[in-house]
Amino acid sequence: MSKLIDPLSFAGLILRNRIAMPPMWSGKASPEGFVTGAIVEYHRVRAAAGCGLVIVEHAFVHPQGRHSSTQLGVHGDACVDGLTRLASAIRAEGAVACLQISHAGSRTSSKVTGGLRPLGPSALRHPREPHGEVPEAATLGQIAAVASAFADAASRAQHAGFEAVELHAAHGFLLSQFLSPLTNHRDDGFGGDEVRRGRAPLDVLAAVRHLVGASLPVFVRLGAHDEYPGGLQLDAACRMAARLAAAGAALIDVSGGLAGSDDPGRGPGYFVPYAAAIKKAVTVPVMVAGGIAVAAHADSIVTEGHADLVGVGRAMLDDPEWARKAIQALG
Repeated sequence: MSKLIDPLSFAGLILRNRIAMPPMWSGKASPEGFVTGAIVEYHRVRAAAGCGLVIVEHAFVHPQGRHSSTQLGVHGDACVDGLTRLASAIRAEGAVACLQISHAGSRTSSKVTGGLRPLGPSALRHPREPHGEVPEAATLGQIAAVASAFADAASRAQHAGFEAVELHAAHGFLLSQFLSPLTNHRDDGFGGDEVRRGRAPLDVLAAVRHLVGASLPVFVRLGAHDEYPGGLQLDAACRMAARLAAAGAALIDVSGGLAGSDDPGRGPGYFVPYAAAIKKAVTVPVMVAGGIAVAAHADSIVTEGHADLVGVGRAMLDDPEWARKAIQALG
């Protein structure tokens, strides 16, 4: 029997199956970062195809953390009306609606942020942006303000009707930068060793959970390996996942660190070994994506216990009906 199409219940959520639409930037937001009809339809049609979970593309929590000029925003109350339409459209099709919230850190430019200098754990160019701006090293006050911005963003998502939020600590964005020895050279309470490098993501998680309460599950997309020499390694990511779960993360969504989600040429399911290792370290559900395009392969990942949910990204971009066809093939 297929396990991919089995329901999954956790943290007060009931998913009709283990198929997820992972957060994928659409480039369809308005210049203000508001939801457009194109964004609503982009997510609605994939929810209608039968996904159990739809995680909406990363939304910036503060203008200084905006990654691109066409990125979705959750940085102000004016965003809520559009987000409400989006969450409602996803839920009406039977999928659980989650919003991923993020801060780009040094993976942006002052041209995108409206003149604000990019922010980072340390004043170091991002490895993926060798010609980018040198960010401002965050002060303790700015780190606290980032945590508050994430919490406020999560509260807006909650009011908009999203049933979960996901903190973006992968793909080289700010929380991922704090975790990496390559981008975090601090020698205070937020850097200097593995435990202190993990403090900022834990502080963000605590701030979010304090503001939204126990009724809104908080997921974390965790970069499990930087895939750069000297960067975050899998063993450290497993320990970080365990700390996040112990602090209340309801799900760990496994992806890449500073190197992001680009296919490194290792074939389908290239993050599955990372997810399998993290699953051994936590008791909360684990999700994985990364080059998974065939229904039988996605099913085997769940059946063999490597992950509890499977995110299908590029294949679902190419074919919005992917989930429906997979359910038919496996059912």
